[in-house]
Amino acid sequence: MPDYKYQGTSRAGSSVSGVMTASSKSDLANILKRQQITPTKMTEKGKEFNIPVFGGGVSAKELAIFTRQFSVMIDAGLPLVQCLEILAGQQENKTFQKVLTATRSQVEGGATLSASMRSAPKVFDALYVNMVEAGETGGILDTILQRLSGYIEKNVKLQRAVKSALVYPVGVLTVAGAVITLLLWKVVPIFATLFAGLGVTLPLPTKIVITLSNIVGSYFGLLGIIGLAATIFGLKIWYGTPQGRYILDTIILKLPVLGILMRKIAVARFTRTLGTLISSGVPILEGLDITAKTAGNAVVERALQSVRKALEEGKSLTEPLKESQVFPGMVTQMIAVGEQTGAMDAMLSKIADFYEEEVDAAVKDLLTALEPVMIVFLGLVVGGVVISMYLPLFSLIGKLSDSH
Repeated sequence: MPDYKYQGTSRAGSSVSGVMTASSKSDLANILKRQQITPTKMTEKGKEFNIPVFGGGVSAKELAIFTRQFSVMIDAGLPLVQCLEILAGQQENKTFQKVLTATRSQVEGGATLSASMRSAPKVFDALYVNMVEAGETGGILDTILQRLSGYIEKNVKLQRAVKSALVYPVGVLTVAGAVITLLLWKVVPIFATLFAGLGVTLPLPTKIVITLSNIVGSYFGLLGIIGLAATIFGLKIWYGTPQGRYILDTIILKLPVLGILMRKIAVARFTRTLGTLISSGVPILEGLDITAKTAGNAVVERALQSVRKALEEGKSLTEPLKESQVFPGMVTQMIAVGEQTGAMDAMLSKIADFYEEEVDAAVKDLLTALEPVMIVFLGLVVGGVVISMYLPLFSLIGKLSDSH
């Protein structure tokens, strides 16, 4: 049962305060009433206030470095409050510094570390807090922090892999779009005026490019840009809804090349998260709930919630995983072996290691394949526009040569 801090007035009218264990605030109020105390304020110990997080927030890399340093300090035997004071003092990120200072103040006030961290959910998520709580309960906080830092570092590596896979094609497409827009808007109209003055018969490719140029330079072009921006914004808003997120995530997982990569990333994240939680002593049902919320994909999240529900009903972990049809057969088979041998955490970590290597290899292969494809695409599109502008000139030069 949680501890509550209370303030109130006694029957004699004097102010009283203290700490008392109770199942809830209403239970505490009844206890105080029996003691002839009228409560004026009741707050669960360690949850007196939420730590505000403003500004740029805290990156996963900064959190990983903090966790690694924290684990070393705890292992060296430094007191908890001193660790937090030192780490807050050397923190360059002002937002993180404020959070750590407030966390230290709460710990000094008698709150547990996990309860203090729970007050800053934007920095310390459910996974982080639950693992710290498990470490405090088991007396292995330094070990848990080492696992946490390793987990966050691997997660950062996964995120970097996704970004590196997407940055190149997005960058090339953006440059191609900008160049083509500039050509159609500024260069093509000059050629169109020249051709009109010469009275040249235009071939079909040139007519198409000039028509596109007229659209870009007209009121319809502006409407098209606004429409595209509105579509992107609308998709972003729709993706924020549960249904929209589920539909778009389903489409992403079914894409030919990117879908396979995203599925591997989802499996690596799921197995790494659940394996880390189980090895840290977090109950499997709670672990599945946290893993589902941090899955990063609505399809995987829904599948894991179904697995959790089936587990509550007494089924094994393997059966609902197979039924979800989200996870590859190899994953479910290895998890089944882990269940039978009682080494679930070790098996999940091995699966995560394997799929993280698969993600690295898939990203390298994708970038290797995309590079020539993007160069050819850029050359064909930009080159096509330029050549279509010169085709009438070639025709005109040919006619002039024939006349001489």
